[in-house]
Amino acid sequence: MKKALRVSLLASLIASSSVMAADKVTFQLDWLPGGDKAPVYVGIQQGFFAEEGLDVNIASGRGSTDALTKMATGQSDIGSSDISALMAAKAQDNVPVVAVMPYFTQAPHAFFTLKSSGIRSIKDLKGKKVATSPFTSSNAFLPLVLKENNLTEPDIKLVKSDPGALAPMMITGNTDAIIAWVTNTALFTAQAKEAGKEIVEMPWSDSGLSLYSSSLLASERFLEERPEVAKRFISAFSKAVKFTYDYPDKAGEDLHKMVPEVDASIASAQIKSITGLVFNDVTDKDGFGHFTTQRIQQTWDYAAEANGLSKDALDPETAVNRHFIQ
Repeated sequence: MKKALRVSLLASLIASSSVMAADKVTFQLDWLPGGDKAPVYVGIQQGFFAEEGLDVNIASGRGSTDALTKMATGQSDIGSSDISALMAAKAQDNVPVVAVMPYFTQAPHAFFTLKSSGIRSIKDLKGKKVATSPFTSSNAFLPLVLKENNLTEPDIKLVKSDPGALAPMMITGNTDAIIAWVTNTALFTAQAKEAGKEIVEMPWSDSGLSLYSSSLLASERFLEERPEVAKRFISAFSKAVKFTYDYPDKAGEDLHKMVPEVDASIASAQIKSITGLVFNDVTDKDGFGHFTTQRIQQTWDYAAEANGLSKDALDPETAVNRHFIQ
């Protein structure tokens, strides 16, 4: 009896020690939880982080600038944000944050319109009313995608509205088109269907705007002080990304378990609708999780022009660290 008790106690101590030994990592979101944010939740629910000895806490965010600030100041270790925002920030203030892995290898910006509008291409937007939200990063790239399609800003009637009002405005005919991310496709489709209508999506990546977008970023302090933890996190996160897009229904459920207010079926539909942002001709050519010098330069060229910065203001290679991808 005593021997069994000693064995049981020893097992408990070992288990307790294992839990205590887990390295804590704070992951920073750049926006509210949704299908596009599923991988970090999948990593927790499927045990990918636990297998690497990591205890991951998720912090909510309110945009790329907010996420960058929290990583730069040490409030968070690693997280997701737009690499273009990082490049612009480093060009102006050299924030101590770098990109370690691409997530969206194509930009998520898009125009949406109703099928009944007759608008089928970006060139068809000439003279049309287009609604956008005031603070979306898409606004900075709008002049560039218009230019790629032989249009200028005066060629469209741009109005700004609350993000939540964009789809209703389009569905009710109060605007001809809206600007949003393709991560919203599943939601917009469902909303339009309720009104007996169909939407048309026009991704900017199909119309000349080809660049890296949402990426895995990390504070330089985290990488310098805990490099092995960073490697293990990135390895687990990579597994979680692949699982998410291989099993979108399960990924939606994993997200819902941790964030009950997110509908699992909507999250799953979002994941399915954005697979092309993550796995596409870029990853077919370059491999998953790898930044190339050419595309990094191309991304900076777009970011510099969009933000009114000199292309000489930054060596874009200083915005990435490739040493942590195994």
